[in-house]
Amino acid sequence: MSLHGTIPNRDSCVYTSCYCEENVWKMCEFVRLEGNESLKELFVVFISNENRMVPLWKQKSGRGDQPVIWDYHVVLLQVTSQSDPLVFDLDSELSFPCSLQVYAAGALGSDRNINPAYHRKLRVIAADSFLSHFASDRSHMKNPDGSWKMPPPLYPPIHTADCRMNLDYFISMDPAVGWGRVFSLDQFLQRYLNNSSSSASAASSSSSSSSSAS
Repeated sequence: MSLHGTIPNRDSCVYTSCYCEENVWKMCEFVRLEGNESLKELFVVFISNENRMVPLWKQKSGRGDQPVIWDYHVVLLQVTSQSDPLVFDLDSELSFPCSLQVYAAGALGSDRNINPAYHRKLRVIAADSFLSHFASDRSHMKNPDGSWKMPPPLYPPIHTADCRMNLDYFISMDPAVGWGRVFSLDQFLQRYLNNSSSSASAASSSSSSSSSAS
């Protein structure tokens, strides 16, 4: 088990390359099925922007010190009052889990010296809300001829009783749609890196202010 006994070790996690949103959903599902109270400490973080071009460093698919430019990326954040926030990123070269402070410095960096078109925004959603509302038919990973851009997970697509595809609501950084709360990179780091107790309180506030997609 991982440092806090909440998430399996990296090698034991369900993982499919280029399906980061489903990899994170599976981590959340694991915690829920274990009946672990830690689910309320977990938050799903979508990283994207209006242009769907966001740089991340220390990614396994990167080359040297060059960032990978994703259309979006998804990680899991654990926020407690007892320790610093932790990031679980199955696509990162950094440790698993990794302290948010180390992840911020190594993978996120700063928006101050990069083209505004690449500035990052982050949508933070409570894990239980993500489990309840997320749905994907994986159509975004298909070419016009119906072939797969990348092989899909072996398990069936994730659906809800009411929806088969709402991924765009999570990737969108429009605060008027979707679930959770949208931050600029600076706002996100200021909120979650202040200190562990205030971060836990802020996370709880973000959870309670979640809204439904329109």
